[in-house]
Amino acid sequence: MTPTLLILGGTTEASALARVMADRGIAAVFSYAGRTEQPRKQPIPLRVGGFGGVDGLVRYLRDTGITHVVDATHPFAAQMSRNAVAACRATGVELAALTRAAWQPQPGDIWRNVADIEAAVAALSGPRRRVLLALGRMHLARFAVQPQHHYLLRLVDEHGALPLPEYTSVIARGPFTFADDMELMRQYDIDLVVSKNAGGNGARAKIDAARALKVPVIMIDRPALPARLELFGPDQVLDWLDHSGTDRGV
Repeated sequence: MTPTLLILGGTTEASALARVMADRGIAAVFSYAGRTEQPRKQPIPLRVGGFGGVDGLVRYLRDTGITHVVDATHPFAAQMSRNAVAACRATGVELAALTRAAWQPQPGDIWRNVADIEAAVAALSGPRRRVLLALGRMHLARFAVQPQHHYLLRLVDEHGALPLPEYTSVIARGPFTFADDMELMRQYDIDLVVSKNAGGNGARAKIDAARALKVPVIMIDRPALPARLELFGPDQVLDWLDHSGTDRGV
């Protein structure tokens, strides 16, 4: 069956949507960016790797007969989200974002909001700290200009040498529980967390643990994205598909 729905994935929400599509018999394909060596298996056809920018995504949409795209990428996968908007406009393919609300500070949180990675790096100037960098691997090299800190990294895949002068890495795949992150921060005596405002429940345990331990958080705000339809949960995606004329394959 030719897929009609493309899920741009990598998040827990994307995986949940894939399960619903499989259960309902809706023709769909799941796309990973390919940044992890062993991406999660999915119950629908899978592709791994980039598209080659907007032009490549346009070709893919046309070649495969995709009629609808759900952007369920990480809220900070800004370039992919921008490419999806541009490619869908160019092809007339329907687009929706499966998103999640940003975290909001709660009583007891000690947050310093910053606009982007560069601002987070600048915010680390000062005396030595033990810093949990909850960012993945993409941006680690930028923190080398603040070499006075010991950095704790929690990464999905094994790795070689990383571009930081002093660090400890823990290889683990989430989601993590509140108890997990309380233990992690206590074990490594963390006194500062750097986090993207990913939102949702899958990655918030470290934020709750930081609040409980009175650990400050440098919180990186989400990037600005073009206007697009935003949906919250698989049920809303199903309703969108029902009302936008897709062939659901049933």
